[in-house]
Amino acid sequence: RAIAAKPHPPQTLAAAAAGATSTTRKLAAMAGNREAFRVAVGNTLERRLFYVPSFKIYGGVAGLYDYGPPGCAVKANVLAFWRQHFVLEEGMLEVDCPCVTPEVVLKASGHVEKFTDLMVKDEKTGSCYRADHLLKDFCKEKLENDNTLSPQKEEELNHILAVLDDLSAEQLGAKIKEYGIAAPDTKNPLSDPYPFNLMFQTSIGPSGLSTGYMRPETAQGIFVNFKDLYYYNGNKLPFAAAQIGQAFRNEISPRQGLLRVREFTLAEIEHFVDPEDKSHPKFSDVSDLEFLMFPREDQLTGRSATRVRLGEAVSEGTVNNETLGFFIGRVYLFLTQLGIDKDRLRFRQHLPNEMAHYAADCWDAEIECSYGWIECVGIADRSAYDLRAHSDKSGVPLEAHEKFAEPREVEKLVITPSKKELGLAFKGDQKMVLEALEVSFVSTLTCHILLLLCWPTLKFLR
Repeated sequence: RAIAAKPHPPQTLAAAAAGATSTTRKLAAMAGNREAFRVAVGNTLERRLFYVPSFKIYGGVAGLYDYGPPGCAVKANVLAFWRQHFVLEEGMLEVDCPCVTPEVVLKASGHVEKFTDLMVKDEKTGSCYRADHLLKDFCKEKLENDNTLSPQKEEELNHILAVLDDLSAEQLGAKIKEYGIAAPDTKNPLSDPYPFNLMFQTSIGPSGLSTGYMRPETAQGIFVNFKDLYYYNGNKLPFAAAQIGQAFRNEISPRQGLLRVREFTLAEIEHFVDPEDKSHPKFSDVSDLEFLMFPREDQLTGRSATRVRLGEAVSEGTVNNETLGFFIGRVYLFLTQLGIDKDRLRFRQHLPNEMAHYAADCWDAEIECSYGWIECVGIADRSAYDLRAHSDKSGVPLEAHEKFAEPREVEKLVITPSKKELGLAFKGDQKMVLEALEVSFVSTLTCHILLLLCWPTLKFLR
C-alpha cells in the first residue's frame, strides 16, 4: 500500500544536512591515511546495512557477505546500467546458465588442471596463505614505511611488484625465504609454495558418481552454447553473448572486504568475430577517448601510466585490434558514467608471461582505491581457444562459416600414407607415425616435418 511521505520541518533537514556534512568532513580528513579511511568507510557501510558478514550470529565465514536493502539497491542499479550499456545498446544475446557445471566441461576449458593459486602453509598451525599476497604485502610495507631503504632496494621492490604475476612457484619461494617472510599471525616459518585449485567440487545426483563444480566464471556457459547462439543470430558473425550470474572461487585467504570473496556476481561478454577481420564498425565512436594506459613496455621499464588517445593506441599496435579497442573504450565509458574518478582509472596491459599462450592481447581496467590499484574488468582477445577446446572434447564442431560472394577454388595437398612402406621403414613405430599423420592436417608445421621424414613412403594427391 502507498504511504504518503510526511515533509520534514526545516530545522530537521538542516540538522540532517549538518550531520552528513560532518561525516563527509571526517572521512575527507582521514583520506590521507588509507587504512583509517578504509576502516571508517567499511564500518559505516556495515552499520547502515549496505553489507554484513554472512551467518554473522554464528561467527561468520571468511569471504561470504550478505547485502542489505541499500546494498541490494546499489547492486541492482549497477547491473541494470550494465545491461543497458552493453547488452541492449550493442544488441547482444543474453543467456542464463546453471551454476553447477559438469567436470568434463571444466576439464576441456583447463580449469580442473590450471585454475590454481600458489599457496603456502604455516608449518606449525597449518594456516594457509596466498604466496604472492604475502610477498606483495611485504614489498608495499617496506616501500611505505621503511625510510632506510636505499634507492637500489626501492627499485628492486618496485620491480617485484611490477612482475609479481610472472613469478613461478620456485621464484616466489626463493623471495619469501630471501626476505625472511613468515606467517602473518604466528611468525612461524612457511612451506614452499604449491598450487591449490580454487573451484568448489560437488557431486551431481545421489549416486556421487558424476563430479561437478560450482562455476568459477560464467563464460563457459556461453562457449558451450555457441552453436545454438550462432544459429539464432542467423549464422552470421560478428555477434556477442552476455551473461550475468553468480560465480564461486574457494579463495585461499579472502580479504579486502568485498574485493576478494568466495561467491560473487559476474557480468561477462564473449564477442565472436572473424579472426581475419577484427575491425569494428563502431570503433570511431570511441577512438577519440583519451585516458590512462599502462602498456607492458612502461611497466617493465619502471615508467608510469600516461594518457593516450585510444585511436592512436590501436593504430600504433599497442592495442592489438579495433574490436579489442572498442570494448576497452566502452568499458571506460561504463566505469566513468558510474562515477569512477578518471584520474584513478587506468588500463594495464598484461605482461608477456601473464598472458595465456593463445591470447593475442589482454588489458585490465584497474581502479585506485585504499587497497592500491585493483583490477575490476578484464578485456582479452582469447582467439578461438575455448571453442576449439570444447569442440575437441565434445566432438561437436563449434565453428562459423563464411559465404563468399563468388566461389573460390583452393588447392590443397592431401597426404595418403602407404601403410606397407611405412611398416618397412618404421617397423614398431608404424602406429605412432600413422597417428601423427592423421593429425598432420591440423598443423601446417607438422605436415612439413612429416614430409621431410617420410618423403620416400608417401603418395600425393592434388
